[in-house]
Amino acid sequence: MSAVATTAGPTARELADRGLAVERGGDVAEAMAIYQQAIAAAEAADDGATVAIALRRLAVLHHHANEPEEARRLADRSYQVALALGDPVLAAEAQNVMAGFSLEHGELDAARDRYHQAGALGGADPLLKGRVEQNLGIIANVHGDWVEARRHYERSLAAFVAARDERGCAIAYHNLGMVSADHGDWAGAERYLDHSRAVAARLGDVRLEGLARLNGAEVQLALGRVDRGLADANVALQVFTQLGSELDKADAYRVIGAGYRRAGQRQLALARLDDAVALSEQTGATLSEAEAVRERALLLHDLGRNQEALQSLTRAHRLFSRLDARHELIDVATKVRSLEDTYLHVVKEWGQSIESKDSYTFGHCERVATFGALVAGAVGVDAIGDRTIRLGAYLHDLGKVRVPHEILNKPGRLTDDEFGVIKKHPEWGVEMLADVEFPWDLHPIIRSHHEKLDGTGYPDRLAGDAIPLSAQIICVVDVWDALTTTRSYRGALDLDRALRIMEESRHWWRPAVYTAFVETVPPVTGLGADRN
Repeated sequence: MSAVATTAGPTARELADRGLAVERGGDVAEAMAIYQQAIAAAEAADDGATVAIALRRLAVLHHHANEPEEARRLADRSYQVALALGDPVLAAEAQNVMAGFSLEHGELDAARDRYHQAGALGGADPLLKGRVEQNLGIIANVHGDWVEARRHYERSLAAFVAARDERGCAIAYHNLGMVSADHGDWAGAERYLDHSRAVAARLGDVRLEGLARLNGAEVQLALGRVDRGLADANVALQVFTQLGSELDKADAYRVIGAGYRRAGQRQLALARLDDAVALSEQTGATLSEAEAVRERALLLHDLGRNQEALQSLTRAHRLFSRLDARHELIDVATKVRSLEDTYLHVVKEWGQSIESKDSYTFGHCERVATFGALVAGAVGVDAIGDRTIRLGAYLHDLGKVRVPHEILNKPGRLTDDEFGVIKKHPEWGVEMLADVEFPWDLHPIIRSHHEKLDGTGYPDRLAGDAIPLSAQIICVVDVWDALTTTRSYRGALDLDRALRIMEESRHWWRPAVYTAFVETVPPVTGLGADRN
């Protein structure tokens, strides 16, 4: 009688390894099931180390599935199993994962403490050191300390190289690429992201490969290589579609839209950016939505749809302002500053496009913005007030687009009726921006920049403190620039004469505003501060 051969099933460790491979291949549900099998098999075989490993990996997947309580429970259980085994490295790995959970929930101090505890537990283990340094780099990045972030990422890479952990190296290359891009080091960013993508491809980590390709596409666009950027972004989109990763798809649509915008294919760009915004909204991804809305605003500006562009920028500003570090792991303050610079870019170009129709006033808004900032600083206006002054300066004469050309550029004296039309431009400017809810209070500047302290201004004949300070600042520098530059109705006055006229009219402005003007603006336009 012959014996019947039996085939042994996979060991607990083999199951855990298979789960990791499936996880990296993008099948999260299957990976979770395999990790559960690995835990059961390891417990049956009294293999505590594999129990700890599988629990930790399962915790991470529950975290990504937005199940924080279960994720923390599993990670803590992994930690306790490792302690019971007397395995400090496994305990440190669990501590590192729990630190990551704290980091993503905005508990930055707790996360930093846990990372340092993990480092102490793990001792000289290079693999753990690499992960700890990587995550400390993320904390530095959240705080906007890119130099410190880069330092941690470089240490992370060195540790992964020592541990011969190729995937860790791929992640470190990716993070170094991103921080290089933040610094504007596009060549370095390209090099690191190419390394990350190559290693991820060799390992079969399709999502990491897709992310490296997509972020590399943004670098290509920044370098002016639009065709390559579009090609890489489209490949990344295919990868994320295959994985069913909707959030990553939204980011891919945004980058593709940005590429089409740079290629001059504006209708294609608008379609892709609309896709990005819609998908970001569906997934509740605030950062992705904010970035897509910002890019769409730039496209609308390119199309000459400036009011819509400003509406989109306001929406983006609102979205960025809702962000915090605990969900997006970004330097929110830097994102907001960048968006505000975009606001200034759009408003400045719009103002210049309006001025370009009148050779006599071209550059007026730029000078008013520059002079206004000087006066605002001397008066003691804060950073928000400074931004308000600059933006308001570029838009203060927006309503003049409705003034007939023959009135606006009349070489001689205006009739009363013609001047009455001119006096409508502050109201028309406010009307044109009625649907734009700026993050800054610009409407008072636009409406009231011709109001005078004695009540003789227009359009509302405001007097005294009823006139906003920001409007008074724009008013004083607006008058100065009108006096000292050539206009259709007269030549530029010499600076001494212009300053005498300003002195005779000082009752139009608050004393503090006029004093700040005298101390700051005439010196930069050719008069010494101590001249009479």
